[in-house]
Amino acid sequence: MKVGIIGAMEEEIAHFTHLFTIEEKYVLAKNHYFTGNFGSCEIVLTKAGVGKVNAAAAAQKVIDYFNVDAILFTGVAGAANPDYEVGDVVISDVCQHHDIDASPLGFSKGIIPMFNGPSLFFADEKWRAIVKEAAEELEGINVFEGKIMSGEQFIADKTEVEKLRSLFGADCVEMEGAAVAQIAWMHDVPFVIIRSISDKANGEAPVSFQKWLYETAERSAAIVTSSLKKYVESAEYK
Repeated sequence: MKVGIIGAMEEEIAHFTHLFTIEEKYVLAKNHYFTGNFGSCEIVLTKAGVGKVNAAAAAQKVIDYFNVDAILFTGVAGAANPDYEVGDVVISDVCQHHDIDASPLGFSKGIIPMFNGPSLFFADEKWRAIVKEAAEELEGINVFEGKIMSGEQFIADKTEVEKLRSLFGADCVEMEGAAVAQIAWMHDVPFVIIRSISDKANGEAPVSFQKWLYETAERSAAIVTSSLKKYVESAEYK
């Protein structure tokens, strides 16, 4: 089993360099990829960079060059669901782009036009169950499964996040997950997006994001490593 682990920022992947045995480093399309092991599981780790283009490029590379069997994207997000608080964990049920808008052509917002595929990308059920179980075992953490919306904006406006909640049923908002999900879907690679809430996507979001980024990213990383351990120990893996 070879698993690709992607984060957008250094803070979101830094924890893994202490948890995994890193053996090789590659530079592909000006981005760094690290390979190594976590027990008997092979790992490909990369910092994609912020935004959907960077995330899609990284996902494509870990599939094409490293031939991963699954992708776990980890990091932080802003809450769109008013029930979520900073520190809560959201495991993707489904992902969608919120910033694609071809409504002048008769398509609803969020629908990808002229695309031979869906606009809603559902996480792999097996991996989602493993990640959920791993997250729920961590003490003091509220764990949710929800809809993750992605766009090329850092949402920091209460009115805007309420619109995303109303229009799409968004549970959290970020800038990469749907792009990774779409690339994974195109190649039939199982995926799960794991987000720890760093802010409420409102006017206080920039300050909250900076304050909680490292701690919430560490929480996501702990869930990823616990998930890998569970999968390696599973009967299916053996």
